[in-house]
Amino acid sequence: MVTQKSVTGRFGSVAAGMLAAAAGLTLAVRQRTLEAEHLRIRRLELEETVSRRSALAHQQRMHWELLARAIDDPSLASVIDTYAPDIPVERRRQYFYANAWYVNLYHLYRAGILDQEELYGHARELFQNPLMREYWEASRGQRATLKQSSDEARIGRLVDGLINDLDEADTDEWWVVGTPPMP
Repeated sequence: MVTQKSVTGRFGSVAAGMLAAAAGLTLAVRQRTLEAEHLRIRRLELEETVSRRSALAHQQRMHWELLARAIDDPSLASVIDTYAPDIPVERRRQYFYANAWYVNLYHLYRAGILDQEELYGHARELFQNPLMREYWEASRGQRATLKQSSDEARIGRLVDGLINDLDEADTDEWWVVGTPPMP
């Protein structure tokens, strides 16, 4: 009996070892499969980011091309002109150009090239120009149509606040006016 128990015990230990090795192998295969799936998901996320940035860049080019045509040809400008009717043609052209500068800044932010603090700093410089402020006021109605929860509306409110701070500042050092948003 002792011999039979000893042999059975050895085979039982070998079987248990084989089961443990198989379980370990199965776990390793599952882990590699999971890692491969994580890599695939990450690659898809990166491809989506690249695609989104490419679409934003294309949209920005299209926006500029359309605005450039409107700036060059008043008959085309009338298609997108939503400014007050008493604004002279030359001033409308300047508003279109101001819009191009603002939209460029906004797209730099949307593309992740500028963070919100950097956008604020560039806007602070851009809106030193009285014509940019005039354009901003003239385009208030256009911004009022934006969905209030959108990035564009939020950035518009940020610029509104910045312009208010600049108007109320009692210093000529415009580069220190206002409080940049926290990241």
